[in-house]
Amino acid sequence: MTGFFTARRVSPQSRAFDLLLAGALTLFFGFLSLAQAGVAGVVGVALLVPLIWRRTHPELVFFGVSAIAVLQWLAAVELQAGNVGLLVALYTISVYGEVRYSRFALGIGGLGVLMATARYYANSDWRQQITMMVAFGAVVFGVWAFGERRRTRGLYVAQLEERAAQAERDRDREAALAVSNERTRIAREIHDVVAHGLSIMIVQADGGLYAADASPEQAKKALATIGDTGRASLTEMRKMLGLLKQDEANELDPNQPRPQPGVSSLPELIENVREAGLTVDYQVTGTPRDLPALLGLTAYRIVQEGLTNTLKHAGPGARTSVTLDFGHEMLTVVVTDDGRGGGVAPSNDPGHGLVGMRQRASISGGTVNAGPKAGGGYEVVAKLPYAGPVDQ
Repeated sequence: MTGFFTARRVSPQSRAFDLLLAGALTLFFGFLSLAQAGVAGVVGVALLVPLIWRRTHPELVFFGVSAIAVLQWLAAVELQAGNVGLLVALYTISVYGEVRYSRFALGIGGLGVLMATARYYANSDWRQQITMMVAFGAVVFGVWAFGERRRTRGLYVAQLEERAAQAERDRDREAALAVSNERTRIAREIHDVVAHGLSIMIVQADGGLYAADASPEQAKKALATIGDTGRASLTEMRKMLGLLKQDEANELDPNQPRPQPGVSSLPELIENVREAGLTVDYQVTGTPRDLPALLGLTAYRIVQEGLTNTLKHAGPGARTSVTLDFGHEMLTVVVTDDGRGGGVAPSNDPGHGLVGMRQRASISGGTVNAGPKAGGGYEVVAKLPYAGPVDQ
C-alpha cells in the first residue's frame, strides 16, 4: 500500500505533461483570479500551482487544495476561476489515488457543495439554492465518476497485459520443456544406436579372433568392419554431444542394445497407419542408398510424427502422401495431407512435434519446414544432408 506522503514514480513524459498542465491552468485561470485584487488573486493561484505534483502525490495535492478552499470559504472570498483546481485534484485522486482516499475525497467534495451553497447563495431563494446545489453536486460527482472509470479501465488493461505476459512465459517454459524432453529422448536413441554399433564390433572382434589363424582374410574383414562401425558411432556421438548440454538424467541399461528403425522400417510404419484408417501413398524417388543409422532414424521419426499429426488433425477421409527423394547430396522427406476431413482447427501453437522434428534434423545438419498448403491441407518438408554437419 502506498503511503500518504510517499511519492509515486511517474514517467518523464507524465511529469512534463503535469508541469505544462499546471502552468497552462495557472496562466489562464490564475490570470483571471489575479484580476481580482488582494487575497482573492493569491487564493486563485494557490489552488492551481500544487497541480504540478498531482500524479506523484495525488492525495496530498487534493487535501492541500481542499484546505486552501476551506480557508477561502472562511475568509468569504468569492468563487473564482482558480477553483477549477479543486475539480482537477478530485479527478486525479480518483484515478491515481488509493480507493479509500478517493471515496473520502468524494465525501469532501459533497460537503464542499453544501458549504459553497450555504456561503455564496445564502441570500438566494430556496429554489435557486437547490438548483445550484444540484448543479455543483452533478459536476463534482461527474468528475469523480469519470476518474473512477479511468482507474477501472487502467486496472483492466494492466490485468490483460499481465495475463498476456504470463501466457507468453508459460508458452516459453513449455517450449523449453519440450526441447529438453526431446533431447532426452534423442539421447536415449543415440545410446541405443551406439550400443548397437558396439555390439557389432564385439561380435566382429570375437569372430576375427577365432578366424585369425584359420582364415586371415576373414579376420581382416572383421577388423575393417570394426573400424568402420567405430568411426560411424564416434561421428554420431560427436553430433549428439554438440547438441546436448547436460548428461542423461536416467540410467540406461547398456546390456540391452537394440537397433533403431530407419527408412527400411517405413513400409511397416505406413502399413500400421493404414490399418488405423488413414489413406497413405508412399513412394521413393532417386537412387536409394545406405544411410547412417542416425540419419535413417531421423527420417523415420519425421515421417512418424507427420503421420501422427495427420491422424490427429486432418480429420476423417483425409489422404496422405509420403515421399522419400534420394538426391545427390541430401535426402528429402515430404509428408503432406489434403486435410479435407474438417478435423481440428489449426492452432497458433507450433506444437511439441514440430519442435522435435526440427531438433532431430538439426543434429544431422538438416532443416524442417512445415505449414498449411495453399488450397487446404498441411505439408512437412525435411532436407537431410548425407554428409551431415562438419565437425569443428
